[in-house]
Amino acid sequence: MSDTGDEWQVARRRKGAARKSKLLHVSSDSTYESTCCQEQLDIGKTIKRIRDTMSELRCERFCQEWKEQLRVAGSVFLSKPPENKDTEKPSDQLQTNTDVEPCQQLECVCYGLGPFSSCVSARYQLAMLLLLLDSVQIPLKNCSVYDPVFSSGERDVLRELGLTVLTENEEGKHFATRPTFFYLMHCGKALYNNLLWKNWSPQRLPQLIIIGNGFSGMKDRTIEREFKCDYSYISQTVPVCEETQLPCPARLIDIFNDTAVITFPNSGLNRLPTIHLGGAA
Repeated sequence: MSDTGDEWQVARRRKGAARKSKLLHVSSDSTYESTCCQEQLDIGKTIKRIRDTMSELRCERFCQEWKEQLRVAGSVFLSKPPENKDTEKPSDQLQTNTDVEPCQQLECVCYGLGPFSSCVSARYQLAMLLLLLDSVQIPLKNCSVYDPVFSSGERDVLRELGLTVLTENEEGKHFATRPTFFYLMHCGKALYNNLLWKNWSPQRLPQLIIIGNGFSGMKDRTIEREFKCDYSYISQTVPVCEETQLPCPARLIDIFNDTAVITFPNSGLNRLPTIHLGGAA
């Protein structure tokens, strides 16, 4: 495919957008700095900052709307709660919304969070991820995370939180063997394109739920010829996917702007070309 390569690419942003895209390729100098800094990382304090940010977001109205939209998107995969609910969750674990039926099948994959121990935006995005996982009761161990910029200390923090840290750069080429929620905040278009290519079949695409940059926005901000040539899988899904724009307060615009829930209803997939289906083989 035309946009696969040895490194992740940077997504272009709209004119006037203040926030810079995340660089998902790390230079040797940056790696050295990360290695030095991670030795000073206090895991306990870092986790406390994350939980404090979760508490802040939990009170925000827009956060409730994000959780509701994810529940709507994943409702087809929701199952009834277990019969035995006698066991209480320990107080030091994530708070659970008991009004929501647990999701027995969904998994989660997250790419491109960034250096959350030093970057406020990345910490907010991680806190939002944890709240979203909790809202549909995806077990933390069923959420796999990866970013080449993570220091070893940050990987330890993620493991301490209960998340699964991937050790290899999939470049977005994750084959969804079951319904999967992908959290791709401000990742490059190449990564989205790789994900669609890897799951390019009418059986696989409906299993994807994406929270990330809207495809229609990508189309509007990219030269048409380039979009169709370099990001052909995104281009082909724009007419058939469903996008629900997610709200963002002005004070957090640099962190959560231009974000949507993207799903792929079966009803529109018969319009997709079948010539290159089976890219996951």
